Amino acid sequence: MTETAGLDIGSRSIELVVRRNGATVGQSRLPTTFDPLSQLRALFPDGPPARLAVTGYGRELARELCPQARTITEIKAHALGAARIFPEARTLLDIGGQDTKAVALLPGGKVGRFEMNDRCAAGTGKFLEYTATVFGLSVEEFGRLALRGDTPPRISSMCTVFAETEATTLMARGVSAANIALGLHQAIVSRTLSLLARVGLTAPVVFVGGVAKNPCVCRLLTETLGASPLVPEEPDMTGALGAALWLETTTP
Repeated sequence: MTETAGLDIGSRSIELVVRRNGATVGQSRLPTTFDPLSQLRALFPDGPPARLAVTGYGRELARELCPQARTITEIKAHALGAARIFPEARTLLDIGGQDTKAVALLPGGKVGRFEMNDRCAAGTGKFLEYTATVFGLSVEEFGRLALRGDTPPRISSMCTVFAETEATTLMARGVSAANIALGLHQAIVSRTLSLLARVGLTAPVVFVGGVAKNPCVCRLLTETLGASPLVPEEPDMTGALGAALWLETTTP
């Protein structure tokens, strides 16, 4: 019986996918918190599995708990996971908590060209969380609010601090919260599309990461692309799945 496990240690959450004999048999998720090692111990109360591949920004942390763990880049892991779920996909968009990735996918989940925005939180899940707090809303509520907008203002700044100032100024001018929220979502999608264009946007597009759960971002992408992006049932599990799949093809 062959068992592999893929672990994705992200800035906001940790995902685990366990596969046995070529099939996914379990998955788990915990918030990363400020003590990710404690969270890893909670995921593995009986100790880490013998065959473990780790991806994500905190992948080197896993070595403290599991010295034999192997590491794989986020780009490669997400590409493999996305291609397994949607073999027809030719472009990958991953908007996570702290960065955005655009990847040109080749057959079999191989990576063609990729671009990554990791210099600041602009256009990421963190940006959404921060701007949602301006309205006193959760990220989920913020996305639903944006769907009610109809005449959004143009948000000129994607810096989280300046975007807050701009949103506050617009509210003082009487612009509705729904329209401001929609304008902020449009700014995120506009920034994302420029990233996609640099890798040579080709349909179908698969959308993964925590922000893929945001209905407003999905709707705006659909309107801009002319087709709905392919979104996995668990879009934030793609990296962990890809890590486990990669380990299945490597020598024990």
